[in-house]
Amino acid sequence: MAGNTDLNAHVASYDRMIGMMKWGSVGVAIIVAIVIWLIAA
Repeated sequence: MAGNTDLNAHVASYDRMIGMMKWGSVGVAIIVAIVIWLIAA
């Protein structure tokens, strides 16, 4: 079984990945909204 140190490293990298995915989806949504606004104008 994985040691506690390995588990802590995994949890830390997982939290970073989830954080990047959240901010990335917000960024993509903003870019999509701007593109749709530019096309509609």
